[in-house]
Amino acid sequence: MPAQLTWIVLSLAAGIGLGWLVRWLYARLELASSEQKAQRIVRDAKQDAEAMQREAVLETKDELLRERNQMERETRARRSEAQRHEQRLLQKEENLEKRREAFERQEKQLIARDRAMVEREEEVSRASDRWTEELEQVAKLTADQAKKLLVSSLEDDARHEAQALIHNIEAEARQTADRKARAVVVSAMQRLASETTSEVSVTSVSLPNDDMKGRIIGREGRNIRTLENLTGVDIIIDDTPEAVVLSCFDPLRKETARLSLERLVSDGRIHPARIEEIVRKVHRDLEKTIEEDAERVLFDLEIPSLHHDLVMTLGRLKYRTSYGQNQLAHAKETAQLGAMIAAETGGNIQLSKRASLLHDIGKAIDSDENLGHAVTGMELARRCGEDEVVCNAIGAHHYDVEPAGIEAIIVQIADTISASRPGARRESLDNYLKRLENLERIATGHSGVERAYAIQAGRELRVMVSTERVSDDGARDLGRQVAKQIEAELKYPGRIKVTVIRETRVVEYAR
Repeated sequence: MPAQLTWIVLSLAAGIGLGWLVRWLYARLELASSEQKAQRIVRDAKQDAEAMQREAVLETKDELLRERNQMERETRARRSEAQRHEQRLLQKEENLEKRREAFERQEKQLIARDRAMVEREEEVSRASDRWTEELEQVAKLTADQAKKLLVSSLEDDARHEAQALIHNIEAEARQTADRKARAVVVSAMQRLASETTSEVSVTSVSLPNDDMKGRIIGREGRNIRTLENLTGVDIIIDDTPEAVVLSCFDPLRKETARLSLERLVSDGRIHPARIEEIVRKVHRDLEKTIEEDAERVLFDLEIPSLHHDLVMTLGRLKYRTSYGQNQLAHAKETAQLGAMIAAETGGNIQLSKRASLLHDIGKAIDSDENLGHAVTGMELARRCGEDEVVCNAIGAHHYDVEPAGIEAIIVQIADTISASRPGARRESLDNYLKRLENLERIATGHSGVERAYAIQAGRELRVMVSTERVSDDGARDLGRQVAKQIEAELKYPGRIKVTVIRETRVVEYAR
């Protein structure tokens, strides 16, 4: 048993030693194989690197060759272009040399000709002196005496003939000018078809039903009173079914009230705060409408550009009248007439048309200065960079300044034709409007007055005053002062009611 155990131990030791030996030999073989593989990889990498290096060198050489060929081509092209320039310069030099030689020859010829002319003049002068001496001996008069006698005789004959000729020319010119002027004016009037004016100071607003009238009036009349105070328009609610009448002499106020009332009726919410909001929006929209109306007129007249201030002032003429004639329509009509007359008489068509369009623009300017609308419009046009011819024509169309050219005369003629044609104006309406404007002017001239509106065809004057500047007692005194001033300065039928409104509002915000 011990012998078997020993044998087993020895066998195991021998197996272990043999296994270790076999593993060591395998490891050596594996190491040798890895070294060979690494050497082969390094060798392949070196070969690939050398190949890539050779390929890069070849590509570099090719690129250098292409660039050198390109540079050679460009150099040849530049050399050829330089040769062509050089040849052209040489040719120009040759031409200049030939021209210089030709000029020198001409100069020599001219010098020789001048010398000949001088010699000829000297000969003629000597001959003239001899002839003058011989004539003086024959006529027994000196040259100066003969010259004075001849000039005196010629002056008498020429003066007589000139007077007769001038008389004939003036008579013929007057006849021709009268005939031509009548033809030009009649032709311009015939070619322009215009509307006739009408005296309208009221307008109506349609309502969806009669119940809307009560909502417009509001509780204790608050709504209608607010709308009248904000717009300065007299709102008449009578028995006319489904309609409200607006009465005002100022077309701009009347349009503001009409649009505001239509929007309120369409919206359905009618109360003082909403009325104030709608009126403000209508004011802004009317500014846009004014600009669009002016731009439309400029487009129709083919006037290319106009300063923005002039455009806005021109648009406001739509809401101005003179003797019942709409001022924007009058300005457009005058511009058309001015262009026609300028084309017939030889004036500047564009300047005449431009000046004719702007001639009454001063009527749309509210100015405290004691200037006429012609001078006011002229100053505005000058500030806006208009041509001086246009400015002079605007200021001279009522002879406030002296006309400086034919364009100013053309504007005067066109303005007269447009204003005096049948159906153009109604004098009674203009007198009525001036009386209402004077009423408002008297009220706004007092301290503390914010707004003043003449309503009820001038039978009532509503004056809105500032609560901070005018007290209740001051409002009563102001009413008496306005009434006395109206009595002293204006002539009017019946009586005029002066209403001073002093309203206090308290606004707070809950946050």
